[in-house]
Parts: sequence; C-alpha cells; structure tokens
Amino acid sequence: MISSLIRAEIRRLMMGTNYSQSNLQDEFDEFSGFVTSFSSLQEPRFYAQAAKHLEWINAMKAEIQALESNKTWDITSLPEGKKAIGCRWVYKLKLKPDGTIDRYKARLVAISYNQVEGVDFIESFSPVAKAVKVRPMLAVAASEGWYIHQLNVNNAFLHGYLDEEIYMDTPEGYPVPLGHVCKLQKSFYGLKQASRQWNHEFTTKMELFGFKQSKNDYCLFTKLTSASFVALLVYVDDILIAGPSESHISEVKSYLDSLFTIKDLGTTKYFLGLEIARAPEGLALTQSKYIKDILQDMGLQTAKPTTTPLPAGIKFSAQADSALPHLAIYRQLIRRLLYLSFTRPDLSHATQQLMQILQTPCKQHWDAIVHLVRYLKGTPQKGLFFPSGTPLNLKAYCDANWASCMDTRRSLTGYCILGPALIS
Repeated sequence: MISSLIRAEIRRLMMGTNYSQSNLQDEFDEFSGFVTSFSSLQEPRFYAQAAKHLEWINAMKAEIQALESNKTWDITSLPEGKKAIGCRWVYKLKLKPDGTIDRYKARLVAISYNQVEGVDFIESFSPVAKAVKVRPMLAVAASEGWYIHQLNVNNAFLHGYLDEEIYMDTPEGYPVPLGHVCKLQKSFYGLKQASRQWNHEFTTKMELFGFKQSKNDYCLFTKLTSASFVALLVYVDDILIAGPSESHISEVKSYLDSLFTIKDLGTTKYFLGLEIARAPEGLALTQSKYIKDILQDMGLQTAKPTTTPLPAGIKFSAQADSALPHLAIYRQLIRRLLYLSFTRPDLSHATQQLMQILQTPCKQHWDAIVHLVRYLKGTPQKGLFFPSGTPLNLKAYCDANWASCMDTRRSLTGYCILGPALIS
C-alpha cells in the first residue's frame, strides 16, 4: 500500500517537462517530506520499531487491556522445572475500502514452535466448515425464503479454556517484576490448541442453548422446535445464521453476544470471499472481487478476454517445453482458481487439467492459466443462482467415461443438484 502511494506521488511530482533547477529541488524536498510522513505507516516487524510511534504504542496498550479484561493470564513467578514459551507482537494496518488507514492493530501471539506435545498440548485438531455445506445452506434458504444473517466473534481464540498448565514470557513493553511470567488461564493466539479449545467452548455453549451438532459436519448446528428452526454454520470466528424467523435469529445473536461479544454484520452480503446478492427471484452467489484481485495481481486488467476457459483442442504434456522457473506462483494460482470454482463450475474442468502437473509445469501450462484468467476477465459476474420457491429434490450425476482414471478406476466428475440449484 505504501509503495503504491509513493509511486503515485512520484508520477504526480514528475509530470511535465519544464523544470528549473530550483523547482526541481523544491519538488524533491516535497517528495522527501512525503516519504518521511509515511515512514510511521509501515507495519513494524519488531517491538523496537513500533515503540517509536504513538499510534502503535496505543494499539499495544489496547491489546493488553483487552487481554487483561478477558482474564487471559495471571502474573506469577515461574515454578521450578517449568519452561515458559515465548511471545511476540504482530502489527497490521487495517485499511478502508479507499486504501486510507482505518486503524492500527497490534496483536500479541504465542510462539508455539517450542510447545511440547503431551506437556503443553494434547490435541490440536479443530474442524472447519466444509465449503460444500455453504451452498446447500444458501440453496435451502433461498428456496424457503429464509433470512440469512452473518456475525463475527470478537477475539474468538481467547474464549477457550486450557486443560494444560502453560507459562508464557511477558510481552515486551509490559512492566512486571523480574523473573515473573504469564500463567495462561485461557486459550491464546498462536497456541497449537487455540482453535480446538475455541471450537470446544463454542460447541458446548450452543448445545446448552438447544442446538444439535451435525454428525457429518461438526461446524453445522441446527435447532428445531415446534415454533422455529435455525441453522448455524461456523468458520472459525465467522458465523452464518439462517432461518424462517428473524426474531429467532436475533435471539441466537443475543445469546452469543452475552457469552463472547460479537460483531453483528446483519444480512449476509459477503461471506468468506463470496458475494451474496438477494432478490425476490432468488439468491446469486458470485466472486467478482476475487476475480478482480487475480487480474490485478497478474497485471491482466486490460487484457483482451477469451471466450473459453482453455484453447480448443489443447492437450497437456509435462515434456511440452521448458519447466517454469517459479513454481510457487503457478501453484498459488491453481489454489486461487480452485477456490474460485466454488461459484464457477465452468472453471472446474480446466482447473482440474492444470492441477494435474503441479510438480513440473512448463510454459504450455502457464500460457493456459493466462488464457483462463483472460476468460475470467470477460465473465466476472458469472456465478451460481439459487431460485426461490422451488421444490428441494436432490439429484446426483456422474460422468459416463467408463472410469477413465487408470489408477483408481473412479469417475472423475460428478454433480449434486438440489431442486434447480447446483450445490456440489
């Protein structure tokens, strides 16, 4: 963000051709002042850098205050035979949509690489909502005319309780007596078990409120009574709530806010990178912003769009030409295209073909990815549409290519359709 601002300022200052020596010096001095004014806006890597700027100092004080209010730790001397894990500050500039600074964020995290399994943690696995569950939930909500709301739990990982006895070094800038450490009373950012403890705490509280946890997806909770039905899908600290009654959804929100403190985002419009637009006819699911980000990162904003995901008749080969020098870029693009396929089934076949050669992609594969991204350039608003008021009959289809995969003898393609809506 800073470098782009500086580049823009350079262009502004150097436009025009008739510069006298004095004018040029004045412009140079102005630019030097501009760069100096932005030095404090860079995200510090270390405490010593942050401690020189009031904005970051205030951000660290706010973080410490929140941790103390949450009763995250007790200050005590380190018992004999115990070891304390480290901690560090992480700094992040939160930006507004126009690129200006919204706020300075400082987060204290534990350094967990020296946590010992069996001593500092027993288990670390935590379930995450499967993407395939989001589409059915939205399809049913659209068909039945349900309300769909979204919320975020503030400082989610700090709400879990620890089963282990863990000591942590005190953070830099936090005055305590010499030889004292933080004895963690609650889960903490960076701990290997942090996500698991939050999920356990959340599950316990939802079950006490009458929700049942799905046996197929541990992040899906439902509550059915004679008067209402509410479905709740959790992705770490982001929560999607759907049901026929807005008042019952509000009851769930109030309950969660009394336990954890939430940020109520109201009617769902943007969830995990998915753009959700609602109309009487149904619900549209797109990822146009995600496409715009891909185009910008690849420098293809002004590229000519293609009309197909891949060139007609293309056949891939690992030995087609020289290997790509930067495999990480290719693999990152494949990951982004896979996520984009969430709302773009027209990309699935092309992405599947391109991801089969992740170890040794060559120029042929790179050219094909560029072709695919140029196809996105011409179709940014394409997505899924879940109509309202339609019967919810489930149908499944698989390909009829006689199990062309010689290794597994399985069909490679299949679709599940709920009513008229593609859900998987």
